[in-house]
Amino acid sequence: MLKDLLSDIISMDDVLLIVKSNGATSEMRSNSLSIKQKDQWITIGDNDGPCHMHVNHDMIKNAEFIVEEKPERTSFSVRFFDGNNERVLACFFTKMYDENKNL
Repeated sequence: MLKDLLSDIISMDDVLLIVKSNGATSEMRSNSLSIKQKDQWITIGDNDGPCHMHVNHDMIKNAEFIVEEKPERTSFSVRFFDGNNERVLACFFTKMYDENKNL
């Protein structure tokens, strides 16, 4: 089910996938990323390409669709959490507004 959800998300252009740790942040655009699963590991991107990530299927316990109201726009994301409710991965839907700031 997690792989299916991630597959649906990365099938859209301009989704920004963000993995954050204490000392580093990694950002990848969804454009043309592949996805596959072997055992508990879901690989997004190509192992031999310029970037990829591995997501441990067993560690993801919750996913939330987040709507954030901001002064000039509303942002949308799907965030994935582990058993301690710590964010493991966030997928932000970007470039959703036109030049007139309409959705």
